[in-house]
Amino acid sequence: MNDTPRIRTVPICTLLALTVTAGATACAGSQGHPLSARPYDAERQISFNAPEDGKKADPDKALEITAKGTDGRITDVTAVDATGHHLAGELTADGQRWRSTGSLTAGGRYTVKVATEDEDGAPGTRTFTFETAPAKRALTVKFGPEAGKYGVGQPITADLSLPVKDRAARAVVERALKVRSTPSVEGGWHWVDDKKLHFRPKEYWPAGAAITVTGNLAGVKVGDKLYGGESKPLKLTIGDRIEAIADAGSYSMTVRRNGKVIKTIPVTTGKPGFSTRNGIKVILGKEYFVRMRGTSVGIAAGSAESYDLPVYYATRVTWSGEYVHAAPWSVGSQGVANVSHGCVGMSTGNAAWFFETVRPGDIVKTVNSYGDTMDTFGNGFGDWNMPWDKWRKGSALVTDTKSAAHEPNPNRLRPSI
Repeated sequence: MNDTPRIRTVPICTLLALTVTAGATACAGSQGHPLSARPYDAERQISFNAPEDGKKADPDKALEITAKGTDGRITDVTAVDATGHHLAGELTADGQRWRSTGSLTAGGRYTVKVATEDEDGAPGTRTFTFETAPAKRALTVKFGPEAGKYGVGQPITADLSLPVKDRAARAVVERALKVRSTPSVEGGWHWVDDKKLHFRPKEYWPAGAAITVTGNLAGVKVGDKLYGGESKPLKLTIGDRIEAIADAGSYSMTVRRNGKVIKTIPVTTGKPGFSTRNGIKVILGKEYFVRMRGTSVGIAAGSAESYDLPVYYATRVTWSGEYVHAAPWSVGSQGVANVSHGCVGMSTGNAAWFFETVRPGDIVKTVNSYGDTMDTFGNGFGDWNMPWDKWRKGSALVTDTKSAAHEPNPNRLRPSI
């Protein structure tokens, strides 16, 4: 008889990218039934498609877990990343293979729990963790405007670091952009172009609202080898509902706060050939002093329409140079005739009052002008001039959507009076 001890060789799955936590050793329950036993360590019963040599997993490849041999099967798999997001997957009917169907996050860390059973029905378990490689191309989002207090008409903007053209990829981005308002509102994102989205409520923001904007794109697969990156959250508060209605037909401006008229001002608007744009505009900013020259808007120097004037209390409503401002040279026409080159002019005292009363995000609406309607995009915030049903069609999450037509950017940033 040979007394040399026999050494049994046990195959071990080497997974250098995984940190494996062993399960409990199997033992019979109090009644000796397999189902009452403590789960055994299923390491020898399953294998994973993990990279070797300490490399991190490719997030573009699916996670696969396979049962070894035919003496057991996989009964359940849960895979959760560090943020609590569950990775979707499918288990074959025979329990021999589980494969992820959802996209892995880039630069993530997953905890995977695998439940098995042997040919006698005894339960096994295995837990492991692994990390995925960071994205080679990261799509970041910058929200606007800057944090602060704004008027009820202020849209929220999201500028993307890379263009996103594919509709499915746009849907991934849009789902990750969250706008929370207290009190709550009905609102939606609208794709202005491949790199910019605007968010607005169906109606103006409620006065006093608190708004938080977040982007949950970090590590999320957006498209082919494109993943989301980190984004800085944005917090805004909304002030009183300030609306200024400039009526080019009656040469007056009516200013309301929370629905109540607080001032009526004689004004002058654009004369024929320079008519003020109709429609809703959102105040972009305030400039105490602006030098306004006709040459900046295409008026030839020395011509009959040429001007070069110092202007005070200038409240900007378009990037191309439309303001509400002091116009002491036209006081005789204010309330009587339209003589400006497109701006809304008023006395210095009234302009100072207006300048101090309003803030960015407040509404200036022009009616009864012979001018064109304010562009929806590209020359400021004309978002409110688009009907809500058309606005919603600019979302990648709306079924049967056609992209809304967007006006070209005039790319004129000089003031007119």
